[in-house]
Amino acid sequence: MAGLCFSVAGAQSETHARGWKPLPPTAHIVVTVVKGFNGKPLQNAAVVFHAVRNGKNDGNLEVKADEEGKAAIDVIEVGSHLTVQVIASGFATSATEMDVDGPTKALEVKMLRPRAQVSVYQDNDGKASQEKPGLQEPAHGTDPKPAAPVTPPATPPPGFEL
Repeated sequence: MAGLCFSVAGAQSETHARGWKPLPPTAHIVVTVVKGFNGKPLQNAAVVFHAVRNGKNDGNLEVKADEEGKAAIDVIEVGSHLTVQVIASGFATSATEMDVDGPTKALEVKMLRPRAQVSVYQDNDGKASQEKPGLQEPAHGTDPKPAAPVTPPATPPPGFEL
């Protein structure tokens, strides 16, 4: 029986490949996170990149800032609208929007301490909230009211046998 032999080399060229598209260009984006009150780098801040391109959500990516406060990413497509959110312990969350219109982008985010928030919500009494900004803790030096001791009845209830 004769064997069949054929070559597939060059069967698909770059111009005729099924479904082949070149990858879109991406930008190199560097976000530098610093403390707003002294300008020093803030390490371990979570930098969240939320990209939208042509009305389509491209997902969220998170990068931690290094010891110099820098977080870099290379996978956001040029032409995307980008929201950069920075979250760090002890600081108010920051969000910045920008258009990725070139091969490189740099952004510096100055993180601020938490402060009073503007809100349309009210307390149960119908007045604007009176809570101070920041972590709310109970007042120190005040003991909660002790619970009254439970004493059993002197006589058992009817139908109860000992």
